[in-house]
Amino acid sequence: MTQPRGPFAVGDQVQLTDPKGRQHRLVLAPGKSFHTHRGALQHDELIGQPEGSLVTSAGGTPYIALRPLLADYTVSMSRGAAVVYPKDAALIVGMADIFPGATVVEAGAGSGALSCWLLRAVGEEGLLVSYERRPDFAQIARANVDQYFGAPHPAWRLVTGDLPGGPWEGLARGAADRMILDMLAPWEQVETAAAALVPGGVLCCYVATTTQLARVVTALREHGNFAEPAASETLQRGWHVDGLAVRPEHRMVGHTGFLVSARRLADGVQAPPRRRRPSTGAQAADDLAGLSGDGQ
Repeated sequence: MTQPRGPFAVGDQVQLTDPKGRQHRLVLAPGKSFHTHRGALQHDELIGQPEGSLVTSAGGTPYIALRPLLADYTVSMSRGAAVVYPKDAALIVGMADIFPGATVVEAGAGSGALSCWLLRAVGEEGLLVSYERRPDFAQIARANVDQYFGAPHPAWRLVTGDLPGGPWEGLARGAADRMILDMLAPWEQVETAAAALVPGGVLCCYVATTTQLARVVTALREHGNFAEPAASETLQRGWHVDGLAVRPEHRMVGHTGFLVSARRLADGVQAPPRRRRPSTGAQAADDLAGLSGDGQ
């Protein structure tokens, strides 16, 4: 499962970038041609060339040839469910502290984008157990992951079905180092996460809306066996740099989802009550019952 290096070989994935920044991805095969509106490119012209070479189409357009990065691959992969964007996938790997050899439980797999990031982080000595309730999405996820790594990854178990309360494909209670929930109602799986995780393990939830964000944070606090959850989102804005003309790009990758992470505490330990002053919106309804209709 090592990253390919050296000259391009048959079966390698190649990303072609034209002068306008448009990208095309192909898999090298002898005798094949890649056709664009700027003319055809022969695969044989790329096979044996070093990565970073410049090739020219029949119409005279130059293309830079590189192997796609994981970020490039996941954005352009075939989709069933929406993919987790690289800016969020990288933060999940960082916030959840995914390390080589880790045992990770993921639900759901979607199109397999996040699974690729997690598998590369845990390595061949780790274990990723991914659950996907929809068979069609599971099939797409398996094809995408296998295509990226070039073969089935030895550390991956893909299960078609809902996340069970346990066991988790042979994993005993408290055997998972990390749990990643990318699903509609992750707050319903807080008890499952507490059972699956080792003390000190990390739960990371990826949700799309503020309502989901509020519910999962509230569920973690009410459960009590997790430290105070941290919530965040990441906005990615590019910058235009042309000499001294430096300005932010007009377009950016804005809101895609919220990330919530929390550490699992030791068995029987309850998190101490927060000493934070509650905001007005967090007050109980009965605290506002005395207000009259005109707000006095």
